[in-house]
Amino acid sequence: MQKHLPDALTLANLFCGCCAVVLWLANQPYAAAAFTAASFIFDYADGWLARAIGASSPMGRELDSLADVVSFGAVPGIVFYRLLAEAWCPASASLWCWPATPAFVLTVFAAYRLARFNLDLTPRTYFVGLSTPACTLLVLGLALAAHNNDFGLGMFFRHQPWAIYALTALLSYLMVSRVPMHGLKIRPGDPRGWWRVGAFVAVGAVLLGGLGPLGLTAVVVGYMGYSLVQNPAREVV
Repeated sequence: MQKHLPDALTLANLFCGCCAVVLWLANQPYAAAAFTAASFIFDYADGWLARAIGASSPMGRELDSLADVVSFGAVPGIVFYRLLAEAWCPASASLWCWPATPAFVLTVFAAYRLARFNLDLTPRTYFVGLSTPACTLLVLGLALAAHNNDFGLGMFFRHQPWAIYALTALLSYLMVSRVPMHGLKIRPGDPRGWWRVGAFVAVGAVLLGGLGPLGLTAVVVGYMGYSLVQNPAREVV
């Protein structure tokens, strides 16, 4: 039974992702965000547990990406879809809106990234391109801030939907790019992993306290900037 525990956590990630999809469509952003947060926790925990008990397997690798397509592929696409629908089709934002459909380009590129990730068996301690969970965290911060109209962001997106299209294109590119990004995974015998994760959480907490939900976006932007400055591909493992 022990070897199946990581897969159970992966399936819990998928379950929470499905719930988040429905809640975003029902315009319940905070409940949806809670399930997305749970997906993050399960996604991080399954890999950590698999490494800790030596239960990594090809099945787990495939299952992890399949779950992530929903939790960190479909969910951010739906979030951007709703933001665009509120701008173009405010009378029926929860229904079909043609101008909002380009948001799902983000989902397409997330699926492509995850498939490529599964085929790339090169051992690395870092990610190549922006990870789908990091992309989702950035999108989630923007969506919650827009819902509250923090810093006038909600009104900005309603009057300037081109910004969502631009973000969709930029994030799609970053996910499939070859830019090295720190993995933020804790591995046995790697104290730098603990330091980075701790620093990431601490900075995120400070930014959340100062910026509200937009702090989620800010911490991902900071993470990308840190990865560009401190190129993880140059580190000796």
